[in-house]
Amino acid sequence: MELKEYFNIVRKRLLLVILITLSCTLISAVVSYFVIKPVYKADISVLIGQNQKSDSATKENYNDVMMYQKMVKTYSIFVQTKTVANDVINELNLDMNADQLIKMISVAPKGDTEFLTITVKSKDKSQVAKIANQIAKSLKKESIEIYNQDNIKLVDDAVEPTSPDSPRPLLNIAVALFVGLMLSIGIVFLIEYLDNTVKDEEELTRLLGVPVIGVIPTIEE
Repeated sequence: MELKEYFNIVRKRLLLVILITLSCTLISAVVSYFVIKPVYKADISVLIGQNQKSDSATKENYNDVMMYQKMVKTYSIFVQTKTVANDVINELNLDMNADQLIKMISVAPKGDTEFLTITVKSKDKSQVAKIANQIAKSLKKESIEIYNQDNIKLVDDAVEPTSPDSPRPLLNIAVALFVGLMLSIGIVFLIEYLDNTVKDEEELTRLLGVPVIGVIPTIEE
């Protein structure tokens, strides 16, 4: 088939293409705006390393950077323990258990630095930042009790989000529009492939390899 023929196939069933594409887009919009509950996210960063007050410790701190980077990985696991989670629940009087809270938490080191980013996702917009801040405080508290030294510095506080992290309706609608368009075009070509009727004299000539002598028009009564 030539490009013109492909275009004619789509144009012949353009209404079907439009209906399927609009249906997919409309369904995506309804689900994104009215079905899926928004999820909010709050981040807080903590710095892993001992508090050194003496200038003579500067050189030692520099030499210990690699050790602190390894400690970041340790604390990234420590954050998601029931010890920390239970302390957060008790401090904020949360109506959930430790496992439920842990599922809301994700932790990621910032490259090769000593920074650790704690992320909390929740459907409760008013609580998500409070939980993130308390996690950092509880981590600091439990760390002191276990290691007998302060290895955590709270860099900044998490702030209440102004908009949900998910869903993203405009992105979902754009994806649905593209998927709907591709799906509708695929269906159109499938219908064309399964339709074995001869459409016009040009197709008949191509199939039989002989010229068409004449065409009998349709006579309406």
